[in-house]
Amino acid sequence: MLAAQRKDLILATLRTEGRVVAKELAAELELSEDTIRRDLRELAADGRLHRVHGGALPASPAVADFTVRTGIRQDAKVAVGRLAAGLVRPGQTVAVDGGTTAQQLVRHLAADLRATVVTHSPTIAVELATHPSVEVIIVGGRLFKHSVVAAGAAAHEAIGRISADLFFLGVTGIHPTAGLTTGDADEAAIKRAWTQRAGETYVLGSGEKIGAASAFEVVPLDAVTAVLTDADAPERGVAELRTAGVEVIRAG
Repeated sequence: MLAAQRKDLILATLRTEGRVVAKELAAELELSEDTIRRDLRELAADGRLHRVHGGALPASPAVADFTVRTGIRQDAKVAVGRLAAGLVRPGQTVAVDGGTTAQQLVRHLAADLRATVVTHSPTIAVELATHPSVEVIIVGGRLFKHSVVAAGAAAHEAIGRISADLFFLGVTGIHPTAGLTTGDADEAAIKRAWTQRAGETYVLGSGEKIGAASAFEVVPLDAVTAVLTDADAPERGVAELRTAGVEVIRAG
């Protein structure tokens, strides 16, 4: 079998099974594990899968930069954002992550809502600049341009002095064994800091993120209250998360 054929088979297996185990695939094809591992390395270098110990998981399309992500599953992000906005109650202090789904969340906050939103995302702050009764607090730091959020020591220290009722967490991967992941270590640390300062954490998880994984763990699944997703999220992925003990709430 040619290398291109093997790679097509690997990607097809990821789509149908949600994972590839190198040892099992090598035995099935009567090839060495080294050959399969080489294929996995090359596919990972092209951004087409995420390597893990013993095999690979689907790569998240959400690792693209902010501008590109605005065009991915826009209808799903609107649905998840609306669902998340409905969880916010008057008088609460709410921490909101950066990202395109978080943008939809703040756009759908009730016009008469009186609450405080704390964010390390300039984009989220600007979205709320015209809201008549939401107080906005911006956490500053080094601008991580890929996601248009503040990162680094200054942001981390500021978050450590804030207590929030809710945190709406954006990630690039939601997987039953890999947990909640993202593509940058510093950004993962900021997200993790917010989860430690919030009474409840809800994951903003449009369907393309479910079953996918990225390089850096944010927190394990049992550290969050629930995953919010859209009606078209993959049934298998949702079922696996629920089997792992995660509450998954679908947008209606």
